[in-house]
Order: sequence, then structure tokens, then C-alpha cells
Amino acid sequence: MKRRKSRPVNLGGFIVGGDAPVSVQSMTNTDTRDAAATRKQIDSLVQAGCEIVRVAVPDLEAVRALPVIRKDLSVPLVADIHFDHRLALAAIEAGVDGLRINPGNIGGHERVAAVVKAAAGRNIPIRIGVNAGSLEKELLQDGQVTPQAMTESALRHVRLLENMGFYEIKISLKASDVPLMVNAYRMLAQKVDYPLHIGVTEAGTPFVGSIKSSVGIGILLWEGLGDTVRVSLTGDPVLEVRAAYEILKSLGLRRRGVELVSCPTCGRTQIDLVRIAEQVEERLAGLDMPLKVAVMGCVVNGPGEARHADVGIAGGKGEGLLFRKGQVIRRVPENELVEELMKEIDNIVIGGYRNEGFGNAGADPAGNSGGS
Repeated sequence: MKRRKSRPVNLGGFIVGGDAPVSVQSMTNTDTRDAAATRKQIDSLVQAGCEIVRVAVPDLEAVRALPVIRKDLSVPLVADIHFDHRLALAAIEAGVDGLRINPGNIGGHERVAAVVKAAAGRNIPIRIGVNAGSLEKELLQDGQVTPQAMTESALRHVRLLENMGFYEIKISLKASDVPLMVNAYRMLAQKVDYPLHIGVTEAGTPFVGSIKSSVGIGILLWEGLGDTVRVSLTGDPVLEVRAAYEILKSLGLRRRGVELVSCPTCGRTQIDLVRIAEQVEERLAGLDMPLKVAVMGCVVNGPGEARHADVGIAGGKGEGLLFRKGQVIRRVPENELVEELMKEIDNIVIGGYRNEGFGNAGADPAGNSGGS
């Protein structure tokens, strides 16, 4: 697919837009004022592959926690500011790498100008965050939010910053309604070249939210739109990062961790494939290497359908076949399948999977340099 060429923005040394790969972002759900808890969650996010982290900054106590949170942090830290421009100024002084604001809700022209001047002085980009739930009333059509209204809201804020000579801008147009969100981004992408942060806001719990996000984010990415993504879920933000990478992997845009392929099971399945697949997924969660693993339910289609997998198993009656690259290695009793598969994976890791020809399809096509 051909990606939209956006203007690159430097976020604390991390490039967003331009030729950079689509990056994965998340937001902490801890109380930012609790620096230890917030940093602990950020470390978990980074370990999962998160490349940009945003924190809510509701008051000055949260601002005071920012230097502690940011100390020796390996990814950019973005402060989320609403209503009080003084918090944005204080966050800049505290050393954040980026701001997420809605220029329309932090005060008049002078207050916005003060924030812009301070951000420009520190080379800190600003993300204009437009949300369908908080649009200017005069932009609504008969009280309804439209893609045109969201786009115009973003353009108003863009013009405001541009008139102040500020161009280090990212933009998001989020809505919980997928068609609304998709059409708004499509419309805006025709009018500006700034990098776009995409996502479905208030998407829901991990199951429902991942599906909605996959549809909305997936459509835009397939059309070449999007420079950073966030999967907004009600739950552990680490799940957001994992879901984002799965979306990106499915489109061939990024690669992180092991790709697990498993069949939906059918009447031919004679092993407890659901349990086995869940165990394998859990065991592979901490392994970050471009490897494709297949867990298949029967010998009819198992090795054949998973022939492009590096290693896998195919169930039989109370047993299974262990195979590499579609070639059967040996039969294994059902109760030993998981362990034998993991041993085979360990052998690949120890032996140097690249030298053995494994994982070639799994390399990050973007040549990512952002910690993936």
C-alpha cells in the first residue's frame, strides 16, 4: 500500500510522520500524581513495545511528578492538558517531549500564544486533539456531529497555530463512531500534510474495543493514512499496545513478537486445541522475535495450511504432529505437545533463527528504529 506522505515531526528525538514507520502509542490510566505507579505502568508499556506514552496532567501536583516519571525514560512522554494553559507551560518546564491540547479550551489568544512560544522554544510538538464529544456547538449540524464539523474544528486550530508561526503539529480526529471517524480523517488528509494520530476513542472493553479499533484503524491504514495509532480500551493499556501491533502486523506494516496462527477447530479435532492454543499464546507472550508459529487442529489441513509457519503442531487422536516449515518432524502425545513445541522454538532461538532461514517473513518491513 502507498502511505500518505506527511510532514515529519520530531518528538523528543523520535520521528513521527515522513518516512518513519507507523508508531504505537498508549496512555497511562494511573494517577499521574503517583509517580512510582505511573512509571511502573509506563515501563510495562515500553516492554510491550509502546513507543510514545501520554499521561494526563490535571493539576500542578501531576506536573511535579513529571520529572520523576520522565527520568531515564526511553520513549517520548506527552502531557495531556485541558482548560488551564498554565499546566501546559509548567509541563514544558518539567521536560515533557510533547503536548496534547485542544487550543480552543485553554483560553484566549494570549494564552495559546504563550503555550506556543514556550513549545517552540523547546522544540516541543503539539498534537491538536479533536474529539466528537466536545466540538464547538456552532459547528454542529442540527445538533449532530459530522465529518465536516470535525475537520473544520481541526483546521481552525491548525490555522491558529500556523498564524503564530508554529508548524510542529500532529492532529487527531477521534470518535467512537467508526464511519464518522474514518470519513473525518479522509477529509482532513486532503487538506493538510501534518502527521495524523489515528484511533477510535471510547472503543470499549478489550474484546469489543479491539474489534471496533481494528475496523476503523485498519481501514485508514489500508488507505495509507495514519502516522501513529492508539487502540483505546477500557482496561490494562498494555492490551492496547498488543492490539495495535496485531493490527499493524495484519497489514504488513510492522512486526513485533511471534505471530501465532491457530485454526478455528471443527469436528475433526480430537485434541483440546483451545487449551493448547491458549497455553502456547501465553508462553510466547514475552518472546520478541520474527517467528511464525502454527497451532492446528487436525492432520488433514494442519501442515499444509500452515506450511509458511516456521514451526507448529497439528492434532491427531490424542497426539499431534510437530513440524517445521510444513515438514513433519515427529509425533508427540497430546499432553506433551506444548512443551515439545516450546523446546523446538527454544532450539530455533538458540541456533540463531536467521541463520536457519526462520522468520524471514516476519522482519519489520519498516526497519523500525523506535524500540520495536
